Amino acid sequence: MSNMKAAVFVAPGKIELREKPIPAVGPGDALVRITTTTICGTDVHILKGEYPVASGLTIGHEPVGVIEKLGADVKGYREGQRVIAGAICPSFTSYGCQDGYPSQDGGCECHGYKPMGGWRFGNTIDGTQAEYVLVPDAQANLAPIPDGLSDEQVLMCPDIMSTGFAGAEAANIKIGDVVAVFAQGPIGLCAVAGARLRGASCIIAVDGIDDRLAISRRLGADVTLNFRQVDVVSEILKLTGGRGVDSAIEALGTQSTFESALRILKPGGTLSSLGVYSTDLKIPLDAFNAGLGDKKIVSSLCPGGKERMRRLMNVLESDRLDLSPLVTHRYKLDQIVEAYDLFSHQRDGVLKVAIKPF
Repeated sequence: MSNMKAAVFVAPGKIELREKPIPAVGPGDALVRITTTTICGTDVHILKGEYPVASGLTIGHEPVGVIEKLGADVKGYREGQRVIAGAICPSFTSYGCQDGYPSQDGGCECHGYKPMGGWRFGNTIDGTQAEYVLVPDAQANLAPIPDGLSDEQVLMCPDIMSTGFAGAEAANIKIGDVVAVFAQGPIGLCAVAGARLRGASCIIAVDGIDDRLAISRRLGADVTLNFRQVDVVSEILKLTGGRGVDSAIEALGTQSTFESALRILKPGGTLSSLGVYSTDLKIPLDAFNAGLGDKKIVSSLCPGGKERMRRLMNVLESDRLDLSPLVTHRYKLDQIVEAYDLFSHQRDGVLKVAIKPF
């Protein structure tokens, strides 16, 4: 067999399932047969033409699978082994990586940085919504799956779990802190879980869908607010006695959620921004205290690499967290266009879809 099925970006508004050659394996690569993958909100930005990629590129960046073939230089793995790789797959050889920012891996460029450069699957190289994916720098990016974990249990690790946890990590949460998380999509839900694991004493989750708020409570939220029913800013300031929250995590990428997160932040607090923004942001003068409020705004791109993936799977294997409720729908790869239609229009209570090529 020399060809495989793959979901490719054709033009804004159009993704198709096509046949493409199975990738050839270089010395540092691994060919992984995909057993489960999923669709991300970033893929929807690509579909809509809000994030540009090359026509004909295979989309997707969340691989769970089995090693089909190993490059000659890849050691410590075996063909037939179950693995994941992070959505972000840096080389770990660039200046950016060695300076502590592997997600901004600039490869061989002279200055060693490229914004979002570590994000290669479905961005600059063919991605994971296919029967096979070629994992570059496999030695650095393949993480073996523990025997006791299923595909769907680890499906959130490559991106959603890593991103949500990164939001909590960047938010500088200390034991006993009060944290607000705006938007309870998959990333926001993982941010809630991450805030709980980091020791927050009170987590306030904000969304407009009650079903998502119910899942948020299961993952660690202490207070849930439906922005369609209450003035969220006023309610959070009331809950904190006017002090504001220690940390706010914005997990959607809109002006309104960003601004609300800034308005409920205490002086000296941290706003951790995880949303993918499609338009310019404006910082309100009063909410930013004219630039004198010691407020910090931090953005994050999810960490990748095998050590990050190993740690995330440790959390799952130790029963500290169960993310299985996030998988709400299941499709075959042959149904990928239908799956995109459901996910992009957020119908039928969808959170994440599991795509199974075989």
